[in-house]
Amino acid sequence: MLDLSPLWISLKVALPATIFTFVLGICAARTVVKLKHGQAVIDGLFTLPLVLPPTVVGFFLLLAFGKNSLVGQFFSQFGFSFIFSWQGAVIASTVVSFPLMYRTVRGAFEQINPEYLYAARTLGMTERKIFRKIMLPLAWPGILAGTILSFARALGEFGATIMIAGNIPGKTQTMSVAVYTAVQAGDRESAFLWVMIIVCFSFVMMLAMNFWTSFQVRLIRQKGAAK
Repeated sequence: MLDLSPLWISLKVALPATIFTFVLGICAARTVVKLKHGQAVIDGLFTLPLVLPPTVVGFFLLLAFGKNSLVGQFFSQFGFSFIFSWQGAVIASTVVSFPLMYRTVRGAFEQINPEYLYAARTLGMTERKIFRKIMLPLAWPGILAGTILSFARALGEFGATIMIAGNIPGKTQTMSVAVYTAVQAGDRESAFLWVMIIVCFSFVMMLAMNFWTSFQVRLIRQKGAAK
């Protein structure tokens, strides 16, 4: 009988990672869009995990959250360690999926007609209110697309996860790690089942994003025709 714990661990890791990515990605995108200088440098730093090999990202996470790091030493006082824990897997998934959310949301913010923002400022709206009342609603399709992509990426993360969280069955073994373990053990049936589960999850999420995008395009066209 197939042990389903990797599925539940993957969801347990991907859901909080997506929430963190959602908040951090929107905040980072808003900050970079408002910058007048240094955009290229900061954008490069935020996008770096997307182009680095996952094992390299995992190595940096080990340096940042390992037992000898400042963060690791602080939490060790409370008897907690991010290494070989599902919380470490959450950190890894957040880092590798963050660039997808950031880039998608930044693109959505940059497509907003600046005249809307100028008009709002002229009417005396604060920047916080402009962001909440104008930018977020107009960029919402991009935000949703970024969220779906981030969740799919977090669900399938392997390299950085195995570096910081390891491969502990029932504790840190996600679906991607379970595929690797099954292949190493010569259990191709289990590997195939996990691969199909991951493919189905990813396909359903991409399908939902495509349907949402098509719906938004039809809605915009209908509004344009009505005018």
